[in-house]
Amino acid sequence: MQKLAELYRGKAKTVYTTENPDLLVLKFRNDTSALDGQRIEQFARKGMVNNKFNHFIMNKLQEAGIPTQIERLLSDNEVLVKKLEMVPVECVIRNRTAGSLVKRLGIEEGQVLTLPLFELFLKNDAMHDPIINESYCDTFGWVSKAHLAHMRKLSHQANDVLSKMFDDARLILVDFKLEFGLFNGEVVLGDEFSPDSCRLWDKTTLDKMDKDRFRQSLGGLIEAYEEVARRIGVKLV
Repeated sequence: MQKLAELYRGKAKTVYTTENPDLLVLKFRNDTSALDGQRIEQFARKGMVNNKFNHFIMNKLQEAGIPTQIERLLSDNEVLVKKLEMVPVECVIRNRTAGSLVKRLGIEEGQVLTLPLFELFLKNDAMHDPIINESYCDTFGWVSKAHLAHMRKLSHQANDVLSKMFDDARLILVDFKLEFGLFNGEVVLGDEFSPDSCRLWDKTTLDKMDKDRFRQSLGGLIEAYEEVARRIGVKLV
C-alpha cells in the first residue's frame, strides 16, 4: 500500500493518505513528548518499538472481540489502518492511583483501586486535555450516548484482557488511555496502545517501565520499552 500525502502530524506519529480512501498509513516517529508537547526529544528505535508493540496489542484485543483499526504492518515504523472518524474524547482506565489523579485529589501514588476507575478527557492539548463527564459529551455533541456506552464497555473489556496479559509478564497495568473512532458508523479502537499511552510497573520492584521515565527524567526509556515488549512476546527483530 503506497502512502500519498501527509494528512496529519501529531506529537509522535504522522498520518498519510493512501490510494484507498478508507485506509491510512501511520508512521511512528522517534519523537517523545511531555507537557502536552512542550518538551520533545528523540530516542533511537522508539518508533520501531512502539509500532510493533501497538500492532501486537491491537491484535490481542481484536482476538478478544474488540474491533480495532489495525490492518497490517508495512515496515518497522509504519502500519496500515482503517480511516476513522475520531471521537474527540479520551477514555482512561485506572487500576491504581498515579499521574493526574494523584495531583487532582492529593492522594498517594500506587493505591490499588477496589474497582477500575473510568474517566473521560477532552482531547485538546491547548487546554491540557480537561477532564469531562458524560453530560458534557451529550450537551456538546462530541459523541452519542450509545457510542459512549460502547466505548466504556470496550475500555473495561480491554482492561480485563491487558491486565491479565501484563500480570503474566510480571507487570502491573496501572492505567491507560484509549481513543476511539467510527468506521461505517461502528465504534472502533484507534490511535495506539504503547508504553507512551499507559503506565506499567514491574510487579516486584515497582520500577516504572513507561513514559514516566521520560516525564520524570529517570533515564533508560527505550531499554524499559524493549524489556516490556520482550516480556509480553513482541518480536522486535
